[in-house]
Amino acid sequence: MIDRNLLSRRADAERDLFVSLHPRSGALASAAGQHLLSGVPMPWMTRWPGAHPVFFEQADGAKFVDADGIEYVDFCLGDTGAMTGHGLVGVADALRDRAVRGITTMLPSDDAIWVAGELTARFGLPKWQFAMTATDANRFVLRFARALTGRPKVAVIDWCYHGTVDETLAVLDGDRVVSRPGAVGPAFDPALTTRVVPFNDVEALDAALSHGDVACLLMEPALTNIGIVLPESGYMEAVREVTRRHGVMLVIDETHTICAGPGGCTAAWGLEPDFFVIGKPIAGGVPAAVYGMTSEVASQLETLMSGHSVDVSGVGGTLTGNALAMAAIRATLSTTLREEDFARMLPLATAWTDGVRDAYTARGLPWHVQQLGCRAEYWFSPPPRNGADAAAAGDPELDSYMHLFALNRGILLTPFHNMALFSPFHTMADVDRHTEVFAAALDSLLVP
Repeated sequence: MIDRNLLSRRADAERDLFVSLHPRSGALASAAGQHLLSGVPMPWMTRWPGAHPVFFEQADGAKFVDADGIEYVDFCLGDTGAMTGHGLVGVADALRDRAVRGITTMLPSDDAIWVAGELTARFGLPKWQFAMTATDANRFVLRFARALTGRPKVAVIDWCYHGTVDETLAVLDGDRVVSRPGAVGPAFDPALTTRVVPFNDVEALDAALSHGDVACLLMEPALTNIGIVLPESGYMEAVREVTRRHGVMLVIDETHTICAGPGGCTAAWGLEPDFFVIGKPIAGGVPAAVYGMTSEVASQLETLMSGHSVDVSGVGGTLTGNALAMAAIRATLSTTLREEDFARMLPLATAWTDGVRDAYTARGLPWHVQQLGCRAEYWFSPPPRNGADAAAAGDPELDSYMHLFALNRGILLTPFHNMALFSPFHTMADVDRHTEVFAAALDSLLVP
């Protein structure tokens, strides 16, 4: 129902408007190109709509101000890294206090004891360890699973996301396991290390694990990085039954799905993983991640990791578990991502979802909007059942237009999807503003 010629003309106009609104960011982008690869600190920063990234000056709560003095409502929140909101005073105070008393000594601090206890209370697993990122945590857990089971392969979900772990950068091409499109310089053929199964397909999972060579299944309880794809009724219970029957460890990565509540989907849905991983928001934006395990797994690992070669085991990192990160996690989890915070965030996400649905329904568009806790996303198609369906449903041209239209009107969405995430600092006025801008974007595409 979208006239592609009209979309192209509107997109050209929005790109011109972006340039006129952001002269200072444009100048900074030009300067950045002199010494930064692609003009950005990280390659994915080129994914924003417009001629160049927007440079930000200050972020506070649910808003930020760019180099041109424009204020934005931030529904991206650092792609979950700032889900707590920006500029948390309690975290900033804890960081300063810890920094002047020493950041890293390769010795434990008492904050680690408090953090581990809080993680157990939230997620249910009794033993914990730390990493710098969820990518590192996933790498460590995969090593542990292979060591404990004596099996060489891991299983992942088709079109999953677990950071930059080599074994997870794999998808299905028919019945073949191949490198995920865009993966740079694969270290090996992923078919050698990885079995890939579609989300919401219990029979495919059973068949993949029946080979007897899979150490663990690493998965999100709902897909998020290819767009929000929710589990069908009974799917996660069936996953646990199948993995146990085949002697395969279940690893749940809730780095994004913490949006479901203070204990993520694991607590909300009563999941029973052998390992649990989370990163991004737990330290208020400071790089940190954690992984937890059952008592049975912990007792085996404590025996395995007690030797003199533990420092070259492939699990570690000199700065991992440093006192600064521990202080940040403690300050974050003691002041935010609590029940009372989600009680505020969840209704806002529902209102955002309702506003989007009302807007496209009123205009006769066969779109869809999906909500997972305090995260929501709209699709230009019916809701997908698995990652491959989600990837096939993508419309980069329309995605880019919707993002740029919103950005030019002071709203930042997650760059890789049409997704909004809510912090405790968002307000209903922020939701209403997005609904207004979203409706205007639809009108711009339907009225010549």
